[in-house]
Amino acid sequence: MKPFRKHLTVALMSAAVLSFAPAIAGFSSQAVAATSVAGLPDFTDLAEKAGPAVVNIRTTERVKMNQSGASQQDQEMQEFFRRFFGMPLPQQPTPRNRRQNAPETEEVVPRGVGSGFIISADGYVMTNAHVIDGADEVFVTLTDKREYKAKIIGADKRTDVAIVKIEGSNLPRLAIGDSDKIRVGEWVMAIGSPFGLDNTVTAGIVSAKARDTGDYLPLIQTDVAVNPGNSGGPLINMRGEVIGINSQIYSRSGGFMGISFAVPIDEAMRVADQLRASGKVTRGRIGVQIGDVTKDVAESLGLPRAQGSLVQRVEPGGPAEKAGVEAGDVILKFNGVTIERSSDLPRLVGGTKPGSRSTLTVWRKGATRDLSVNIVELEADQVVAQTPKPKAPRTANSLGLVVNDLNAAQLRELKIEGGVLVEASEGASARAGLRAGDIVLRVNNTDIKDAKQFNELVTRLDAKRTTLLLVRRGDSSQFVPVKPLSQ
Repeated sequence: MKPFRKHLTVALMSAAVLSFAPAIAGFSSQAVAATSVAGLPDFTDLAEKAGPAVVNIRTTERVKMNQSGASQQDQEMQEFFRRFFGMPLPQQPTPRNRRQNAPETEEVVPRGVGSGFIISADGYVMTNAHVIDGADEVFVTLTDKREYKAKIIGADKRTDVAIVKIEGSNLPRLAIGDSDKIRVGEWVMAIGSPFGLDNTVTAGIVSAKARDTGDYLPLIQTDVAVNPGNSGGPLINMRGEVIGINSQIYSRSGGFMGISFAVPIDEAMRVADQLRASGKVTRGRIGVQIGDVTKDVAESLGLPRAQGSLVQRVEPGGPAEKAGVEAGDVILKFNGVTIERSSDLPRLVGGTKPGSRSTLTVWRKGATRDLSVNIVELEADQVVAQTPKPKAPRTANSLGLVVNDLNAAQLRELKIEGGVLVEASEGASARAGLRAGDIVLRVNNTDIKDAKQFNELVTRLDAKRTTLLLVRRGDSSQFVPVKPLSQ
């Protein structure tokens, strides 16, 4: 009976499947129809239209050759092998057409290959700053094999944007889109010269927006295949508009691994306009060093949520100090624009014209206040002063800290009115990262004047709650949550 039951079961199942076959077939046809309506993107017309405006960029460098035909890099490599391996690097044979005792000459050698795209009919070409960095000559080749020697108009390393100019007219150009309107999941296409292969088309989707990888680069993340040589090429939406410049990849092997980054075209065009006008980019600064506002910091300061830029250091004599900004302040707004992440502030300040006045809304000791600051031109970072040396440790308090008063000379040098010097850190404070030489400026919302006040304040703290210390290390200040060891 068992074999019969088995066969009967199979027969019944087959009948059931057949009885539902029309319904299944109907469902499949509807699904196929829906898929056809939605459709997979067809990039053929897009590639044909955009391709002619995408260019190959190759660069050369003039290298001095010595009498034996070796360049400076070759000589440096010889010295490296001699020092670290005790042996010379095997000599390359001297070309027959080079005289052994010939005087030092200068030769032009290939330096690199990248991509770019034409943004104006009169020959302005956008690419990455790193594509042309260090190049003595830049050559631009169009898809129809016309080659031009380009003039470098300017480059901005902070955004990795550069502009070069070729002499031409009625050149094909790409339309510029709006990178603020892109949506995660939308289809995009890249054209470039990966590994020197001209006019290669790859496609994918926008994986994320506003990836923070630098002070001025809220990058677009995609899964479009981008490889060495794609740098400087356009990222194009389905309307044929440029929304970014392919700039970086995340890779452990040097090749594509599914994560690519592009500079938003809105930011790139703002840079390009300045490069075309003056050959350089001018940015504003206010003279603060900032950090993120974590959840613990926000809760301890009474902020409704974790947002803003935490001021860790105020440059002595800088615009922020003159405006009244203090280490430990949280900058919530710049000219009325809310600062969501700390990286928002340098972009907003950097985009403000030097010489103008702006308003900072800061959070300090449980309340907001507006400060007026004068924007100055961005310059080199200031040298960080050294931290005072700690003295011999004594008995630690309940936070695990041994502290001592700062003398008048130290207060003047550090330009602070109070605080205590950490001589030793253990227990909860050591776990939080505090160390000898740090200066504690504030406990929760109370400014510290001296060691006596500090230790008395610590004795009154709730041992079961997190304590927030404003700590200065070198010229930087940051809030450090010290959690009880039981947490």
